[in-house]
Amino acid sequence: MSIIIMRPATAADLDRITEIYGDAVSQGTASYELEPPSRAEMGGRFDVLMAGGFPYLVAEKDGAALGYAYAGAFRPRPAYRFIVEDSVYVAPEAKGQGVGLLLMQSLIESCRAAGFRQVIAVIGDGRPDSASVRLHEKLGFRHSGRLEGSGYKHGRWLDTVFMQLPLNGGALAPPDPDSLPEQKFRQQK
Repeated sequence: MSIIIMRPATAADLDRITEIYGDAVSQGTASYELEPPSRAEMGGRFDVLMAGGFPYLVAEKDGAALGYAYAGAFRPRPAYRFIVEDSVYVAPEAKGQGVGLLLMQSLIESCRAAGFRQVIAVIGDGRPDSASVRLHEKLGFRHSGRLEGSGYKHGRWLDTVFMQLPLNGGALAPPDPDSLPEQKFRQQK
C-alpha cells in the first residue's frame, strides 16, 4: 500500500497544479475566478510566493500530485506581515480521501515554523456544510466573518467566510524578531 507524502512544490509541478486549479475554477465555487488561469499565469503566481519564502506544498502518491496547498500574504501592507492566507486544492479523483487534511496540517506546521501568527482562510461559497468550512473547523480555525452575496458564479450568489487560526501565541505575545516575516521586513527597510 502506498502512502501520501507531503513535499515542497517545485516548478515541475506547475502543469499538474494548473490542471487541478483549472478544475476548481471551472467546476467549483472555492475560487471566484471565472476562467482558469494559464500555466504561465500560475507560474508567475508560484514565483511570487517562492520569492516571498512562503510555504507551497504538494501531496503526492505513487509519483502523482493529488493536491496542493500554499500560504501567501494576506494583505501587502507591512503591518499584516505576520498573517498569511491559506489555499488548498485537491484533484477531483482524490477528494474525500483526506488529502486536504494532510495538506493543511503540513501547511499549518510550515507556517508555525516560519513564525507566522495567524492563518486566515477566505472561503468562497462558505456554506456551513461546505467541505472547506468543515476542514478548517476540524483544524481549529474559528469563524471570524462573513460577506453575504459577495460573489456571483455558476448562476448564484455566494457568501465568503473568513476563518482564522492563531499560531505561536497569536496576538498574545510580541513578534519574534527571528521569524521569517520579521527578517523579511528588516531586509526591505
